[in-house]
Amino acid sequence: MEIILIIALLIMLVGLSGIVLPIIPSTPLILAGIVIYAVCDGFESISRLLLLSLGVLTIFSVVIDYFGGVIGAKKFGATKWGMIGSIFGCIGGFITGGIVGIIIGPFLGAVLLELVFGKDLRGAFKSGVGTLAGFIGGAITKLVIGVIMIGIFIWKVF
Repeated sequence: MEIILIIALLIMLVGLSGIVLPIIPSTPLILAGIVIYAVCDGFESISRLLLLSLGVLTIFSVVIDYFGGVIGAKKFGATKWGMIGSIFGCIGGFITGGIVGIIIGPFLGAVLLELVFGKDLRGAFKSGVGTLAGFIGGAITKLVIGVIMIGIFIWKVF
């Protein structure tokens, strides 16, 4: 059983690295590590109800992660064009700039499309800042949820 525990913990650590490496699905991998251990343990340490609860947390973190920038842009007054720009900026930023691109891309995408569709520079910049704030908020939320999930696992197993 020790080897299963080590494998589960390694999977969870790889998942935790997904907080800063967006190509790695962070909380889904953490959940996968927990599920592997729970199944091999016969659900003695980790119950099915706990797995269901952690699954809900995982879904919540994925939604916040993917829509954090859009939510932030909207809160800061972005139009639909700013939100669309942030999505395209995220994709383009990832393709061209990796991790740095994922942070800068949504900001630039929101600002550029807001400018193209008639917003003044100040309003467009505000939309971009909202996108960046939402992205950072989503990443922090994902980190907190991931750490909580791993903490619960360690508490239940040890």
